Amino acid sequence: MKCILLCAGYATRLFPLTENFPKALLEVGGKPIINYVIDEVNTLNEVDEIYLVTNNKYTPHFQEWADKLNNVKPITVYNDMTTTNENRLGAIGDIEFTIEQAKIDDDVLIIATDNLFTFKLRDFVDFQKQFGTSAICVKTEEYENLKRLGVVETDENMKIVGFEEKPEQPKGKYAATAVYLYPREVVPVFKQYIDEGNKPDAPGNFVAYLYKKLPVYGYAFEGEWFDVGTHEALAQVNELYSNK
Repeated sequence: MKCILLCAGYATRLFPLTENFPKALLEVGGKPIINYVIDEVNTLNEVDEIYLVTNNKYTPHFQEWADKLNNVKPITVYNDMTTTNENRLGAIGDIEFTIEQAKIDDDVLIIATDNLFTFKLRDFVDFQKQFGTSAICVKTEEYENLKRLGVVETDENMKIVGFEEKPEQPKGKYAATAVYLYPREVVPVFKQYIDEGNKPDAPGNFVAYLYKKLPVYGYAFEGEWFDVGTHEALAQVNELYSNK
């Protein structure tokens, strides 16, 4: 299994903190946000390589971080060569870029590194193994909160039967998080998705595309999940993790 870490966004909502510094390397509770993700990925014996995709501006920061970390699982940093928020590839574009660069022909775990979560990736991988199909981590959210998130509808077996980004009237009770696991046979579908001219941004858009073609299951985890996208959210998680 390979792991792709998405780090190519420009985090404009966190300017000036992220104007010249990547969001994933901002510290929370005394260490970079991305280190919490790496700690979890390291618990998975299945993962033998980690690929981090970022942009031209932040590549030196991540390369220096990876060199110093000297992680137990090798980390390769890829530069997608974009320079601004206007010419970025988008999350799905970056996934396909990494698949091509690394010549991935394996199951792939994909994580957006501005996520902080307290559930165990081990439990998520074990859940996916039950079905052998694509899986996404989902969390129950209050109705009003769902209106600004990707919303997942599932059947009684947690198979996804609907997906909407920021719906005015949410039909499901689960919010999609940016933690995904796709089996080897789904990897080529990313190129198909891009070649068909679909939106390259927001990784949830790929789920909305895929569930109509192949089974996708939702793993409803217990624990905390934070999307660290604003100054308020950063302050909240800093306080929480510092207290821990």
